[in-house]
Amino acid sequence: APPGHTQDGGQDTSFRWQCVDQPIGKLLFRRFLEGAPEFAAAGALWSEIEAFEQCEDTEREASAKRLRSRFFTAGGSEHCGFLSAAATAPPAG
Repeated sequence: APPGHTQDGGQDTSFRWQCVDQPIGKLLFRRFLEGAPEFAAAGALWSEIEAFEQCEDTEREASAKRLRSRFFTAGGSEHCGFLSAAATAPPAG
């Protein structure tokens, strides 16, 4: 199995499978993030990234700017300081 990816009796137990791919696991994990003050910004970021992925191409640039200022900029309303500089850097090109 790939690193960080385990099998339990043939059942995938990776984070992605449990908290992203499975609707009930995703819902419960999102509720956990949103219900814990120290993780609320991470839950909000996840919601906004999913909304960004669904928005029209013409709205993407403005949406990306809002995401960067809200979550990736020190002093932003929900700054996610736990993210690495590489994760928050604007895309090249």
